[in-house]
Amino acid sequence: MVTSAADFAAFSAMHPLLNVATAAARAAGNHIIRNFERADQLEVKQKGRNDFVSEVDQRAEALIVEVIREKYPDHAILAEEGGADGEHEVRWIIDPLDGTTNFLHQLPHFAVSIAAEVRGELAHGVVYNPFSQELFAASKGAGATLDGRKIRVSKHAHTEGALLGTGFPYRKGDDFPKILAALGEIMPLAAGIRRAGAASLDLAYVAAGRLDGFWEFNLAPWDVAAGMVIVKEAGGMSADIHGKGNPLNSGNIVAGNPKLCVELGGVLQRSLRSS
Repeated sequence: MVTSAADFAAFSAMHPLLNVATAAARAAGNHIIRNFERADQLEVKQKGRNDFVSEVDQRAEALIVEVIREKYPDHAILAEEGGADGEHEVRWIIDPLDGTTNFLHQLPHFAVSIAAEVRGELAHGVVYNPFSQELFAASKGAGATLDGRKIRVSKHAHTEGALLGTGFPYRKGDDFPKILAALGEIMPLAAGIRRAGAASLDLAYVAAGRLDGFWEFNLAPWDVAAGMVIVKEAGGMSADIHGKGNPLNSGNIVAGNPKLCVELGGVLQRSLRSS
């Protein structure tokens, strides 16, 4: 809910690309929720070991693409189910249903994630939880919001005593010893570690200060793109776990306020060297 005249003005003046992302996320989210109660009856295909796609994922993605194409027919799209389509200075990065496994088990923690990249730079992002109807949004230089209210990352600067989010591997070929080594290094320090099953929401929660930090290995661009924009505009940062390159490309991400992000990244790098 927008709670002040200033917030309302900021919310009403959203960038056109963010407006489209918001409309697309809500359209997909409405479809997802309409099917939530029958999630255990849906047609489900297995893309890989423990990697599922349902008819709801596919229709939600189609709805998102329809909304984008209506306004911007020439823009490029990178989507989880449909892959890459087109070339343009604006590229949309879409996860129509982040947390499919949660959704299929009627566990109400999943999200629609939509980002817009402009000339190779992440510029706009929306993460929408259709069950709670919480909308996290951000545009470059305009700050980050939750339902129109400005949000900021937490001020907790150290891994010790932090509440952290992460994800565990589930595919054949994932480096389980590496993930366990990281957990072993961090668990004695942190106040708690949460594995909720939707990386886009984890990053949004970092932006809102609900989690102090987050890390995960082997994610796809559509898992992190929108969340990275929102974290940055909330005063935080995202980095590659190994300290090299862009986590959007590497899939190995650590995020939090700048001090915690650097410290947590250092702890993770030490665990990798020793594993």
